[in-house]
Amino acid sequence: MKNTFGSAVSLTIFGESHGPAVGAVLDGLAAGLPVDADFLARQMDRRRARGDGLSTARTEPDEVEFLSGVLDGHTTGTPVTMLLRNTNTRSGDYAKTAALLRPGHADYTAFAKYEGFQDARGGGHFSGRITAAAVAAGALCELTLRGLGVRVYTHIAACAGVQDAPLSSAAGLVLPEPEPGHFALLDPAREAPMQAAIRAAGAEGDSVGGILETVITGVPAGVGEPWFDSVESELAHLLFAMPAVKGIEFGAGFALADWRGSRANDAFRMRGGQIVTATNHNGGVNGGIANGMPIVFRTVVKPTPSIYRTQDTVDYTARADAELQIKGRHDPCIVPRAAVVQNSLAAFGILDLLSVRYGTLAQKHGLPRPEAE
Repeated sequence: MKNTFGSAVSLTIFGESHGPAVGAVLDGLAAGLPVDADFLARQMDRRRARGDGLSTARTEPDEVEFLSGVLDGHTTGTPVTMLLRNTNTRSGDYAKTAALLRPGHADYTAFAKYEGFQDARGGGHFSGRITAAAVAAGALCELTLRGLGVRVYTHIAACAGVQDAPLSSAAGLVLPEPEPGHFALLDPAREAPMQAAIRAAGAEGDSVGGILETVITGVPAGVGEPWFDSVESELAHLLFAMPAVKGIEFGAGFALADWRGSRANDAFRMRGGQIVTATNHNGGVNGGIANGMPIVFRTVVKPTPSIYRTQDTVDYTARADAELQIKGRHDPCIVPRAAVVQNSLAAFGILDLLSVRYGTLAQKHGLPRPEAE
């Protein structure tokens, strides 16, 4: 079992859904980086459930405790250990159906891997609850990136069949700050129909999914490796660790299968003394390495597997077919809350790639930027 990822910067996550706490250890941050408590709280709030019929009724304060690595509002250069205590667990909701495998969940695969010794309460270590730790760590990474002129922004491209405005409509890629609440949208008018579709599915005991789109600006050309540690490889590895993500595409993605090369290629041009591309069909990456254009990717988030309809399953203790109607508190859609999780993991991945390329001290002293002629 491996819960650590990264090269120059590493992230370890720990905890279970109904255990005492979840947390993260972020190692490789330079000393002296500012830790903005208000920004951290805002990011945690974007992931937090509100018990409003759009997300689970399990609400947690998600106050981040620093056990090491932060002193007087700055990093110390040692591993940053963050703890988020679980204060609202109801393990009894799962007791009566503990032997019934929940379709779409990791119950069966966890049992097969850990031979029944796993903590199955609320999904244990496989629960979306663990993403709270990833958001806490990602918030520190994003703060560091902002100081380097790198911006990460994720919006809900589609949810329950309702589309957000396309990213190209954000003029000049001037990216907005997410508003309070947890619907990150380029067009706020799309929130009401999305909410209505989510509530309709929830009222039927069902769930819905969607698409999250992320754009990263300010990454210099030359970051990333050509094969196993490419920009796409590292980001995809991280994003597939997110619960419910079942697909990813960069740039034009799967649409490229129907295009000719004359359309798919991004022509190079000079703009203000800099080399740029006239289009960005390849999502800011060529040969696994950033080309200086915005890095753009989308993930597919499947419908929440915890639904209240009766489903066919297996009782793994009795080794017999059975039916399951789940209890407990669950999201009819995790897409709105997952946007900040994707943002956080992307920020961590980009900070790791930058630190491999330029060294850890560049986190504090800045990235080399080509001078325009």
